Amino acid sequence: MHQCSHHPLPDRFGRAFLIGIGLNAGFVVVEGIYGYATDSLALLADAGHNLSDVLGLVMAWAGYALAKLPPNQRHTYGWRSSTILAALFNSLLLIAAVGGITWEALQRLRHPAPVDANVVITVALIGVVINTGTALLFARGRKNDLNLRGAYLHMAADALLSMGVVIAGVAISFTGLLWIDPIISLVIAAVIFLSTWNLLKESVALALQAVPANIDPQQVLQDLHAFQEVTDVHDLHIWAVSTTETCLTVHLEVPYTEDQDLLLKRIRNTLHDRHGICHTTIQVERSTSGANCGQAAAESL
Repeated sequence: MHQCSHHPLPDRFGRAFLIGIGLNAGFVVVEGIYGYATDSLALLADAGHNLSDVLGLVMAWAGYALAKLPPNQRHTYGWRSSTILAALFNSLLLIAAVGGITWEALQRLRHPAPVDANVVITVALIGVVINTGTALLFARGRKNDLNLRGAYLHMAADALLSMGVVIAGVAISFTGLLWIDPIISLVIAAVIFLSTWNLLKESVALALQAVPANIDPQQVLQDLHAFQEVTDVHDLHIWAVSTTETCLTVHLEVPYTEDQDLLLKRIRNTLHDRHGICHTTIQVERSTSGANCGQAAAESL
């Protein structure tokens, strides 16, 4: 979340969502049909996961579109926080998919079933191509936007997982060992869980208005104290208003300054350049006791 802009992301990501959803929805249908026809749990597990990714892409696209809506009297920040909710939904959807895949894999370990390895390999290879191509659509945006990173991680993981299905098909064709199919499914579930866990933690934190992971609040506090005019800092709050924008409010004790506007500009530039904080609201007080600022006593930073 290093991007700092009051403007929405370029429209090309809207087209990326449309292309990605279309490609993956079509592939889910193909993979599901062949998975059912060949009785391959690995293929069906991958199709189920891809279906969850289609839903995830739809949610991410919805959050992306809502974030473009302008602020109004009721929603003074607009709908930017919808991107956080989309990232949270995506992570929960993936965790649910992990549970379903794991359950089915354990059942199939108890009751192995034959699969058509050649069909599995062919369909999964198509998945590698589609998922890799879709991931590349979001590769650039993933560094600055948690919502786009969720979409990217889904597609990148799917590319790896489809390759895992290919490996399962090859292994079965050479060995005839049917337990390889559910074992690969369990590996798929583990990879999905590991790739999703950080996304889940970060999206939950942002939903609870925690300080974004890329910002050190103690360093922000030190940078504010570094200004000679500032004698005290309290009531410091830092939170994400979206997956690309960070807000800060703070009370500063400034007994004297020749040019308060210039000081505020310097502070805003420092917060922007060093920490990527875009929205700043700074209350200047001549003295904490003189202003009778109740927040000062409870300030922990």
